[in-house]
Amino acid sequence: MRTHVVLSDKLLEQIDGIVGKRKRSHFVEEAIREKLKRGALLTALNETAGILSSEEYPEWDTPDKAAAWVSGSRQRDVERLPRPRHG
Repeated sequence: MRTHVVLSDKLLEQIDGIVGKRKRSHFVEEAIREKLKRGALLTALNETAGILSSEEYPEWDTPDKAAAWVSGSRQRDVERLPRPRHG
């Protein structure tokens, strides 16, 4: 689908400097997709912020505790998974 978008001369020069005139549409479409994904992620983060209470999950109460939990979880994975054989 075609559409008409008005951009400032300076912005257009910056885009052309990165991708050239023939790839403007692809660049703009990609930028819009990225912005939409960020917006969706921000919405999801805002909607789920605070759903894990420190009473229910004391291991995630502080950044240090959360880091220790992640490290321990990764270590348990290493211990339980078979090591790859080379050769």
